[in-house]
Amino acid sequence: MSVSSLRPCAGCRDGAALDFDFSMAFQPILDLESGAPFAYEALVRGTAGEGAGEVLARVTPDNRYAFDQRCRVKAIETAVRAGILDTPARLSINFLPNAVYSPKACIQLTLRTAAATGFPTDRLIFEFTEQEEMSDPGHVAGIIATYREMGFGTALDDFGAGHAGLGLLARFQPDMLKLDMELIRGIDSSLPRRVIVEGIVRMSRRLGIALIAEGIETEGELAALRALGIRYVQGYLIARPAFEALPAITLPAPPLRAIAG
Repeated sequence: MSVSSLRPCAGCRDGAALDFDFSMAFQPILDLESGAPFAYEALVRGTAGEGAGEVLARVTPDNRYAFDQRCRVKAIETAVRAGILDTPARLSINFLPNAVYSPKACIQLTLRTAAATGFPTDRLIFEFTEQEEMSDPGHVAGIIATYREMGFGTALDDFGAGHAGLGLLARFQPDMLKLDMELIRGIDSSLPRRVIVEGIVRMSRRLGIALIAEGIETEGELAALRALGIRYVQGYLIARPAFEALPAITLPAPPLRAIAG
């Protein structure tokens, strides 16, 4: 993909500059079929590894554009230094839809960073969360369509929680849905959770959307998700985030006990 000559839009230029620094940790998304990382999600951290909350507390409506842009740059540069180019894994970057004024104009710095680091742009995934209230869902649909045309993957994070749920999915369909951890927690012993996730599995297959289950912490949860046909998984059971590094994956064997009915 070539870097376009588009200039930044007025909204991009007029936002406040970022007056603080931060870094990234990485957590793998595991492909259960291959046993290898499908992607690494970039997670905001302080420069000394502090939690995301301390960084996000400094983001304001005035500097959110600069923060969103810097997140993309920091994620790519840090992942490349951590060795992601030595793997076939993709890189998943969280973005703020309300900070994207023009999808093609606002992506230019990301493209330049990818070119400078040698990171293939077709290995980029952009995640957005439905927990951020969207003032203009049509604008978000336009971002998704533009990113798809440019060869990026898109993912809706925290599906099953937040402002819009199924209504949001009816308006536009990303490439991936990340199931909120509230649906995953204790799914091996919760019939309602399994029935709900089973329904989402059927729906996503009809729509051609891949599912990622996040927040997996127990072997029982992993076994239940395997049984439901979930291919991609993420959580502490697989690997905890590693600060400025790609963590090793430990995939436990499925438990022998049957899943409770």
